Amino acid sequence: MALDKPYQDIPGTIIFDAEQSRKGYWLNQFCMSLMKPENRTRFKADQRAYLNEWPMSEEQRQSVIDMDLNRAMQLGGNIYFLAKIGSTHGLSFQQMAGSMTGMTEVEYRAMMMAGGRSAEGNRYIGEDGDAQAHRQPQGQHHAAGVKKD
Repeated sequence: MALDKPYQDIPGTIIFDAEQSRKGYWLNQFCMSLMKPENRTRFKADQRAYLNEWPMSEEQRQSVIDMDLNRAMQLGGNIYFLAKIGSTHGLSFQQMAGSMTGMTEVEYRAMMMAGGRSAEGNRYIGEDGDAQAHRQPQGQHHAAGVKKD
């Protein structure tokens, strides 16, 4: 039986809870494997072949190949583990975060230096703020699950 999860009503936010952890176990184990130089070399040489060694869903594998970190998070990936994929490709965390918000690294840095997004209109799904799913790249992937007021 599913637990009541009122935190699912936070726009643009995926909470890494026990359910997400179970769903993304092998995806996150794959990410951790990239800590070893020989595994990074193998992954970069043939991403598909290396990913096929892990018992992940095809959707999880494709999110890695596409570098769609928002989708990978929805599929159980933990951002701290997923950061290892970006590092393998030579990306900074700031570059990755920018791509996840639809911004360039420079735009993302400027937004964060200016204090980040306003909390106004972003406290729960249905408000009209700039972090709402329909204004985010990840909104396209889980729009069907968004509650409408």
